[in-house]
Amino acid sequence: MAIHAVRTRLVASALASGAAVLGLAVPAQATEQPLPYVALGDSYSAASGVLPLDPSASLLCARSTANYPHVIAERTGAALKDVTCGGAQTKDFAGSQYPGVAPQLDALGADTRLVTLTIGGNDNSTFINTILACATAGVLSGGQGSPCKTQYGDKFSGDIDSKTYPAVKGALQAVKNKAPKARVAVLGYPWIMPATARSGCFLKMPIASGDVPYVRDIQTHLNSAVRRAASETGATYVDLAAASEGHDACQPIGTRWVEPALFGTNFVPVHPNARGEAAMADLTMGALGLG
Repeated sequence: MAIHAVRTRLVASALASGAAVLGLAVPAQATEQPLPYVALGDSYSAASGVLPLDPSASLLCARSTANYPHVIAERTGAALKDVTCGGAQTKDFAGSQYPGVAPQLDALGADTRLVTLTIGGNDNSTFINTILACATAGVLSGGQGSPCKTQYGDKFSGDIDSKTYPAVKGALQAVKNKAPKARVAVLGYPWIMPATARSGCFLKMPIASGDVPYVRDIQTHLNSAVRRAASETGATYVDLAAASEGHDACQPIGTRWVEPALFGTNFVPVHPNARGEAAMADLTMGALGLG
């Protein structure tokens, strides 16, 4: 029996050595468990409007398999649980957004190690109200002046400060509580409008020339609120401002990251296209040191 045991060990050792010589040894990383990754958030995380749609998601969420969480998971080998959903607000983290759609926080657990999200743009209907109100005012003014700023003043920014900021902070803290061992990355929103009016943009984004910087300032205010909430809850803020400069909705196809309200390629306007989602993935991975 002793001789047999020795022979068995020698044979096993020889086989292992031969496999190593032939390059067949299993790499160390193959034995590691994939990174448990949960993607939360709204339509900018879901890539609503970009095809193909995720068949595992409710059609109401319009989630794409080309969204930045899927890109990150593909590049890193992470085990992705994607619960992003178009139209999501901070309240949908703890409550069901649509029938049959579970609260987003339900996807988190003690084993979660990475969380990414965009959130806050739909609270108080900030994005949609700003675009609709300013586009309506722009059309009525023939694209001249700053009728939206004149009519609404600091209303949108005031709502962001008094309502959106504390809601985002609370949502991020809830994420931390549910997934205490996870790295949490919250992304800012890429630029929708350029810093100043540009020739030809009014046909795609009917915002009056004087309201272009006004709309941009509202987005700056929102991103600053998200950054502040991230800092105060220990999350990583992924700043898209510099990188998305020159990739706004007024740019031509192939350059823009966000599609315009009119004559765009997405079936959901004023949202990131596939190029924008890929860029968001790049910037998030860079901020987290992944890949």
